[in-house]
Amino acid sequence: MDRRPRERTGRGDRGEASIQMAIVFPFVILVTVAVVQASMWFFARNIALTAAREGVAAARVYQAPEDAGATRAHETLSRIAGDSLTQSTVSTSGTSATEVRVAVTGTAPSLIPGLSGLSVSQSAGAPRERWTTP
Repeated sequence: MDRRPRERTGRGDRGEASIQMAIVFPFVILVTVAVVQASMWFFARNIALTAAREGVAAARVYQAPEDAGATRAHETLSRIAGDSLTQSTVSTSGTSATEVRVAVTGTAPSLIPGLSGLSVSQSAGAPRERWTTP
């Protein structure tokens, strides 16, 4: 048996994992932030849709006041939106004697510096309840 110390022919793989992490880790962080940002936008969209549906449900009942839909949508937004949907507005344009339409727009907060927020717009519509003759 040969008991002489081996000579090193190269440096081996020492430090390779650190370099790989330094290259891959920024992409992992970017993907994580993108997923969280998309989730925040989706949640803000759901809040706007819920407010629009609540507004339609209030405005379509028989002999409902003219501003019932907008009032209920504002109440719903004040109750559930918090900081998840900012700069929200409610519109009842497109409402007629037979149809109710409520649109809610706003902005989802942004995690990315320099991005001012993502726009959210949802609407709902339904026929008005009314007496008709057969």
